[in-house]
Amino acid sequence: MFSEHLKAIVDQVDGAIACSVMGFDGIAVETEPREFTQAALDVDLQAAWVEFANLMSQAKATAETLKTGKVAELSVNSERVITLLRVVNQDYFLVLGLLPTGNYGKARYALRVTAPKVAREL
Repeated sequence: MFSEHLKAIVDQVDGAIACSVMGFDGIAVETEPREFTQAALDVDLQAAWVEFANLMSQAKATAETLKTGKVAELSVNSERVITLLRVVNQDYFLVLGLLPTGNYGKARYALRVTAPKVAREL
Protein backbone atom coordinates (compact mmCIF):
# COMPACT_ATOMS: atom_id res chain seq x y z
CA MET A 1 0.00 0.00 0.00
CA PHE A 2 2.69 2.50 0.99
CA SER A 3 5.60 0.75 -0.69
CA GLU A 4 6.00 3.24 -3.54
CA HIS A 5 6.38 6.14 -1.08
CA LEU A 6 8.81 4.21 1.11
CA LYS A 7 10.81 2.96 -1.88
CA ALA A 8 11.07 6.52 -3.21
CA ILE A 9 12.59 7.66 0.08
CA VAL A 10 15.05 4.76 0.23
CA ASP A 11 16.04 5.26 -3.42
CA GLN A 12 16.51 9.04 -3.30
CA VAL A 13 18.36 9.40 0.02
CA ASP A 14 22.05 8.51 -0.02
CA GLY A 15 22.81 6.20 2.90
CA ALA A 16 19.19 5.16 3.52
CA ILE A 17 18.97 1.68 5.00
CA ALA A 18 15.21 1.17 5.30
CA CYS A 19 12.01 3.15 5.71
CA SER A 20 8.78 2.13 7.39
CA VAL A 21 5.29 3.28 8.28
CA MET A 22 4.77 2.44 11.94
CA GLY A 23 2.06 2.82 14.50
CA PHE A 24 2.78 4.42 17.84
CA ASP A 25 2.13 0.94 19.25
CA GLY A 26 5.41 -0.15 17.62
CA ILE A 27 3.86 -2.28 14.90
CA ALA A 28 5.25 -1.74 11.41
CA VAL A 29 2.54 -1.41 8.76
CA GLU A 30 4.95 -1.66 5.84
CA THR A 31 8.74 -1.53 5.44
CA GLU A 32 10.94 -0.96 2.41
CA PRO A 33 14.55 -2.04 3.02
CA ARG A 34 17.64 -1.40 0.96
CA GLU A 35 18.87 -4.97 1.10
CA PHE A 36 22.59 -4.55 0.54
CA THR A 37 23.08 -2.06 3.38
CA GLN A 38 20.64 -3.78 5.73
CA ALA A 39 22.59 -7.03 5.57
CA ALA A 40 25.97 -5.31 5.83
CA LEU A 41 24.91 -3.30 8.87
CA ASP A 42 23.99 -6.30 11.04
CA VAL A 43 21.55 -4.29 13.18
CA ASP A 44 17.98 -5.36 13.91
CA LEU A 45 16.29 -2.14 12.82
CA GLN A 46 12.78 -3.47 13.43
CA ALA A 47 13.57 -4.17 17.08
CA ALA A 48 15.20 -0.77 17.46
CA TRP A 49 12.25 0.95 15.81
CA VAL A 50 9.82 -0.71 18.23
CA GLU A 51 11.76 0.88 21.08
CA PHE A 52 11.99 4.23 19.28
CA ALA A 53 8.20 4.15 18.82
CA ASN A 54 8.04 4.27 22.60
CA LEU A 55 10.38 7.29 22.62
CA MET A 56 8.18 9.01 20.06
CA SER A 57 5.10 8.36 22.19
CA GLN A 58 6.88 9.80 25.23
CA ALA A 59 7.97 12.87 23.26
CA LYS A 60 4.36 13.42 22.13
CA ALA A 61 3.07 13.12 25.70
CA THR A 62 5.78 15.43 27.05
CA ALA A 63 5.05 18.08 24.43
CA GLU A 64 1.34 17.92 25.29
CA THR A 65 2.08 18.24 29.02
CA LEU A 66 4.40 21.19 28.47
CA LYS A 67 2.06 22.74 25.88
CA THR A 68 4.92 23.23 23.41
CA GLY A 69 2.88 22.10 20.42
CA LYS A 70 2.79 18.84 18.51
CA VAL A 71 5.99 16.89 17.94
CA ALA A 72 6.75 16.73 14.23
CA GLU A 73 10.08 14.91 14.16
CA LEU A 74 12.52 13.03 16.34
CA SER A 75 16.07 11.95 15.53
CA VAL A 76 18.20 9.41 17.36
CA ASN A 77 21.80 9.64 16.22
CA SER A 78 23.93 6.71 17.24
CA GLU A 79 27.34 5.47 16.19
CA ARG A 80 26.14 3.04 13.50
CA VAL A 81 22.67 4.27 12.54
CA ILE A 82 20.79 7.56 12.47
CA THR A 83 17.07 7.01 13.00
CA LEU A 84 14.66 9.73 11.89
CA LEU A 85 11.02 9.58 12.90
CA ARG A 86 8.39 11.86 11.31
CA VAL A 87 4.79 12.05 12.53
CA VAL A 88 2.19 11.27 9.87
CA ASN A 89 -0.91 11.59 12.07
CA GLN A 90 -2.01 10.85 15.63
CA ASP A 91 -1.61 7.10 15.12
CA TYR A 92 1.30 6.66 12.69
CA PHE A 93 4.78 7.89 11.85
CA LEU A 94 7.47 7.32 9.24
CA VAL A 95 10.82 6.00 10.38
CA LEU A 96 14.01 5.98 8.34
CA GLY A 97 17.30 4.27 9.11
CA LEU A 98 20.27 6.16 7.74
CA LEU A 99 23.98 5.43 7.73
CA PRO A 100 25.97 8.07 9.64
CA THR A 101 27.57 9.06 6.31
CA GLY A 102 24.16 9.42 4.66
CA ASN A 103 22.47 12.62 3.55
CA TYR A 104 20.73 13.73 6.74
CA GLY A 105 19.23 16.90 5.25
CA LYS A 106 17.74 15.11 2.27
CA ALA A 107 16.41 12.39 4.57
CA ARG A 108 14.56 14.97 6.69
CA TYR A 109 13.21 16.63 3.55
CA ALA A 110 12.04 13.34 2.03
CA LEU A 111 10.20 12.38 5.21
CA ARG A 112 8.61 15.84 5.50
CA VAL A 113 7.20 15.80 1.96
CA THR A 114 6.17 12.14 2.07
CA ALA A 115 4.30 12.24 5.40
CA PRO A 116 1.24 14.08 3.96
CA LYS A 117 1.08 11.60 1.06
CA VAL A 118 1.04 8.68 3.46
CA ALA A 119 -1.53 10.45 5.66
CA ARG A 120 -3.91 10.71 2.70
CA GLU A 121 -3.69 6.95 2.18
CA LEU A 122 -4.33 5.99 5.79
